[in-house]
Amino acid sequence: MTRRPTPKSNKRRSRASRQSATGLESRLLALEVLESVLVNRRGLDEALELGLAKERFASMEQRDKGFARLLGVTVLRNKRQLQKIIDDLLERPLKARATRANLILLLGAAQLLKLAAPAHAVIDTAVNLCRLDRSTGGFDRLTNAVLRRVALPETHERFANLDSAENVPAWMLQRWQEAYGAEATAKIARACLQEAPLDISVKTSPDTWAEQLEGIVVATGSVRRRNDGRIEDLPGYNEGAWWVQDAAAALPVRLLGDVSGLHVADLCAAPGGKTAQLATAGATVAAVDISRSRLNRVEQNLARLQCSAKLVVADASTWSVEDAGMLFDAVLVDVPCTATGTIRRHPDILHLKQPDDASKLAATQAKILMNAANLTKTGGALVYCTCSMEPEEGEGQIERFLEQHSEFVRKPITPDEVGSHSEMLTSDGDLRTLPFHLDGFDDGLTGLDGFYACRLVRQ
Repeated sequence: MTRRPTPKSNKRRSRASRQSATGLESRLLALEVLESVLVNRRGLDEALELGLAKERFASMEQRDKGFARLLGVTVLRNKRQLQKIIDDLLERPLKARATRANLILLLGAAQLLKLAAPAHAVIDTAVNLCRLDRSTGGFDRLTNAVLRRVALPETHERFANLDSAENVPAWMLQRWQEAYGAEATAKIARACLQEAPLDISVKTSPDTWAEQLEGIVVATGSVRRRNDGRIEDLPGYNEGAWWVQDAAAALPVRLLGDVSGLHVADLCAAPGGKTAQLATAGATVAAVDISRSRLNRVEQNLARLQCSAKLVVADASTWSVEDAGMLFDAVLVDVPCTATGTIRRHPDILHLKQPDDASKLAATQAKILMNAANLTKTGGALVYCTCSMEPEEGEGQIERFLEQHSEFVRKPITPDEVGSHSEMLTSDGDLRTLPFHLDGFDDGLTGLDGFYACRLVRQ
């Protein structure tokens, strides 16, 4: 029996059906990630990991996983503005139990207003998302009606006229205004809501690798490229020639100068970028972290980079000289913090952090700093750093520490140590980067994490 050829129209419908199913799955993953973050209060990375561990998403292609993440972070970055648009278009507010239906509306609005996705595809998948779950099945018509209104030109115009700073919690803005002033705070807010570029620390030859990676070398020494595609597919990854590390996070190790042959303790070492810097520079490194699983990832990355460090599972606030068997030539400590300097890559911070988090962490930070001091030999350097923009986690900690420890003195950082970017230095000579620093590049290549670092020397 001769098989008749499939009509082209049927082929098109089959292809469209597959694409629609794929689009629905990636949007479903994004929905579950948002629910995990905004309802269950999990961090974005954990939410993604838990979502991808589900059997339903096991065979999802990498590009679809990437699209799901893009959808999630777009909602998290713009949630307050998106919610305002949706609320204005609803005839009456959704009931409290309609959380998942509201998230579907947010996903649809984000695609229409921020990602310029085709309206018919967005609305169709949003309606189908509603029909996948009993709790949202009755919202399909409402979702269709609201998103059709979101897609109108006048809604786009209204959204464009909103102030993006509305997406940052008022208490954060107030803190930043007190610390940095109104003008700088406006710049911080805008920069925090942009996608971060991909910053890379290389073992050698930054200019060569910038060319191969189609990027640039920034003044502080990092290679920078646009954050697109899988890093595993980039030249040099499998060979261990480089690792991903924000340009700001790469600076504290450089403040130690030449560490070749020195014994250095890296406290709170995970995710391991600073450990890699120290090891590739020739230091003998003890990398200490309280989390076994996080240190396992550090170990895997060091193996890829073909360098080594002594990995120690321990509490950085109590790991003693007796445990270490020595005093160290240098100690680097990157304390646990509110991480408000990393909002560009972790927009979940906008929704998970609370006003009193910094004060709650202060005691732990002080204990770790005190212990780091005890591990530092006379004449040795101690660098304290944090990816928080809250002064009480940075400058405030150092001020209190120096009042109690006269054996330590500040060794001011000079502009030439940070690529001549004097705006990154405080009047005391500490490092204080803000997300709008390192500008002047093309779109997608500007900014860096908010970071604080102070260099001390034990007399």
